Amino acid sequence: MAISESEPAQAPHSTHLHELLPPVTRRRTRIGLVAGGLGTYWPQFPGLLPQLKESAAYVADRFRQLDADVTDVGFISDAEEGAKAAERLRQVDCDLIVLFLTTYLTSSMVLPIAQRSHAPVLVIDLQPSERMDHAAFDTGAWLAYCGQCPVPEVGNVFRRAGIPFRSVSGWLRQESAWRRIEQWIRAARVRAALRHARHGLMGHLYPGMLDVSTDLTLLPTTFGSHVEVLEYDDLRHRVEQVTDDESRERLELVRRIFTLDSSVVREDVAWGAKVSVALDRLTTDFGLDTLAYYHRGLNGELHERLAAGMILGASLLTARGVPAAGEYELRTSVAQLACQCVGAGGSFTEIQALNFEDGVVEMGHDGPGHLAVSARDPLLRGLGVYHGKRGWGVSVEFDVRPGPVTLLGLGQDADGTLSFITSEGTVVPGPLLEIGNTTSRVDFGRDPGEWVDAWSATGVGHHWSLSVGRHAGDFRAAASLLGVDHREV
Repeated sequence: MAISESEPAQAPHSTHLHELLPPVTRRRTRIGLVAGGLGTYWPQFPGLLPQLKESAAYVADRFRQLDADVTDVGFISDAEEGAKAAERLRQVDCDLIVLFLTTYLTSSMVLPIAQRSHAPVLVIDLQPSERMDHAAFDTGAWLAYCGQCPVPEVGNVFRRAGIPFRSVSGWLRQESAWRRIEQWIRAARVRAALRHARHGLMGHLYPGMLDVSTDLTLLPTTFGSHVEVLEYDDLRHRVEQVTDDESRERLELVRRIFTLDSSVVREDVAWGAKVSVALDRLTTDFGLDTLAYYHRGLNGELHERLAAGMILGASLLTARGVPAAGEYELRTSVAQLACQCVGAGGSFTEIQALNFEDGVVEMGHDGPGHLAVSARDPLLRGLGVYHGKRGWGVSVEFDVRPGPVTLLGLGQDADGTLSFITSEGTVVPGPLLEIGNTTSRVDFGRDPGEWVDAWSATGVGHHWSLSVGRHAGDFRAAASLLGVDHREV
C-alpha cells in the first residue's frame, strides 16, 4: 500500500549525509618527496645549503598538510645519494614521487629515482621569492634561485629514457604554484584508488549495448585494479540472512535521508531496505570499491526482484564512497570512483534530451545516484516500470545543484586502450523531469547539438559520471599518472 500523507515522510533539511552515511576508508595516497642540489657548491658557498634545506623544510611541511602519507627521504647532493633515495622510495610503493630541485643538480642524480621507483614523478622548482635582488646578490645567493636551470636537462633525459615528464615551476610561497602541485596530489589520489580498487561486476551485460562491454583484463593491466565477478545468488544469499531488526534500522535511516513520495509502496521500500543491508554486507565480504550490475529477469522471479530492489541500497553505497552503476557499466563505475577521489561526487548519467531554446543538455538516469550532488533532499518515487528495464519498486530522484560540473567517462578504443574523457559545464535552473531520475540541465556554452556531436566523437560510450565543480584539470593529470589518453570537449 502507498505511504500515508500523515506519516513523517519529509527528511529534515538539517540532515547531514556525512554523519548518517560515514564514508568508507581506503589506503591513503603515498607521496614520496626528495629535495636536491649539486654538492660541489656546498664548500664554495657555505651559506647556500642551509638556505636550500630551509626551503626544503617548508615544502615538506606543506606536503604533510595534505591528505596523504608523505615519505620524505631528505636532501641529496650527488648521484650516490640519489641512488639510495631511489631504493627507499621503491620500498614505500609511492603513488607519486615529487622531486624538489632547489638549485642546479645533474640529471644523473635524479634519473635513478624515476627509473627504479616504478612510480610517476613530478618535478617542482620553487625559488625563494618572486625575484632576485640583483644589486645585492652574489653567485651564492643567485644559486638559490637556480632551481629552474636543470628543469630542461631533466626533461630531456626523462624523454630519452621514456619517462613521462611533469613539472611545476614557481616560487616558494606562490599559492598559484601550490594549487598546481595540489592538483597533481589529487591526481595521485585517483591513481592510488584505481591501482588498488576491487570492482564488483554482478549479473550480465544489458542486451544489445555493445559499447558497455569491457575487456576485464584491461583494468588490471592498465590500472592494477581487480575485477570480482559476482553472481546475483551472492546477493540473494545475503538478503536471506538479513534480520527484521536490521531491516527496521535501515528503514529508519531511509526516512532520515529521503523524502518519500506518495507513490511509494510500503512493501517496495521495505524490500529495498532489506536489499540495502545485504548490499552493504556483499560489499564488505568481497572488499568492493565499486559495483556495476544488471539482471533482466522474467515474470517477477527472485533475481528480477533483487535487481529492481537495488536502487535504494546502491545509492546509499554511492553516497558512502562505493560507487554503484546500473546496466553493467563497469567503466562508468570506475569513472565514478575517480570523481569520488577528488571530492566531487560522481553520479551515473546519460543524455535525456536537448533544449535548444534554453541552450542546455538535459542529463540524468534512473537507478543509483550520488546524494552529495543533490540540490535538495533526495526523493524516493514509486515506479511501476523502470526505464528500459524489468521490475518495479522505488527509485531515487533529485536534481543536481546549480553551478559548475565536470563529466568524466572512460572510453575504450579499437586497440583496446582506455581513455579519460571530460567536459566542463554549468548546471542551470529550469524545468526537470519527475520520473524517478537524477536530472540536470547543463550549459556547455555552445549549441547543445554541436556539443553532443563533439562528445560522442570521443568514443565515450552511453554513460558517464557527473561530478560537481571544475575538475577537468584533475582528471587530465590523473590520466597522465595512469598512462592513459585524455580527451576534453
